[in-house]
Amino acid sequence: MGCPLGHKSANNADNFHSSSSQMHETKANYRELEEGIHRDFKDDMSYGDYLNLEKILSAQQPLSDQHDEMLFIVIHQASELWLKLAGHELTCAIDNIKSGDFGHAFKVISRVKQILNQLTQSWNILATLTPVDYLKFRDALGHSSGFQSYGYRKIEFLLGNKNADLLEVHKANPAVYSELNQLLHAPSLYDVSIKVLHQKGLIDDESVLARDVSQPYQSHQAVLQAWINVYQDADEHFELYELAEKLVDIEDSFQQWRFKHMYTVQRIIGNKAGTGGSSGVEFLKKSLDISFFPELFELRTHL
Repeated sequence: MGCPLGHKSANNADNFHSSSSQMHETKANYRELEEGIHRDFKDDMSYGDYLNLEKILSAQQPLSDQHDEMLFIVIHQASELWLKLAGHELTCAIDNIKSGDFGHAFKVISRVKQILNQLTQSWNILATLTPVDYLKFRDALGHSSGFQSYGYRKIEFLLGNKNADLLEVHKANPAVYSELNQLLHAPSLYDVSIKVLHQKGLIDDESVLARDVSQPYQSHQAVLQAWINVYQDADEHFELYELAEKLVDIEDSFQQWRFKHMYTVQRIIGNKAGTGGSSGVEFLKKSLDISFFPELFELRTHL
């Protein structure tokens, strides 16, 4: 029975305080929308418009009804975006070194290193795909394979791993084939770096600069000696010394990406042949023996 004088009973008081407390907690765990935040995008560009998210987020089209195929698609599409950025930055780095803008070259090369680290990390996510679950949709891939990635091929050509035979898989796409063919015949990041060594008087062998840049790079004694001289007098040649270490950073990160790729494939499909027709893991292992900047690693033995 309620109090005739209107006083709340103990129970009613408790309920009142409990309700007030809940209201307070709800308010405390709530962020009000500020008045200045723009809300009407009928005639204005939104975040989604700027990033073209409607097209990007509708690009995931699984060919099976298997849950994990979405993981497979997203990982590879995201990787292609990172590769696109890496190609953009490496192209800039080459132009920077040609023009002598080493400061900006170092900045974008450092960015490429972090992009490669990000790509390496992505294999840990894909490794959550078990062999049994992958086999449920692998046949839907047909002959499509990461080996056909022109973003990856572009990175390899920009860094100096040239191989004309690699263009064959891109002939069906004339625009891509043309771009890669141009890169095949253009100086790589290492080629322009070696040219700087020559300009600084550290290489006097003209044959080093006369080589066919569309061919795989071969270690050269004159280049090795030039880099040894840079490292032995790093204070005098600090800009070149820093450039060399930035290049080593890229190869280090790239090799980690290659290894993690190989190991993830081995974990998921063992020694099965690749969907693109390669021997699979054995073919991937061979890439670990390819160096973009061989003299920069050999010189360490001679210091």
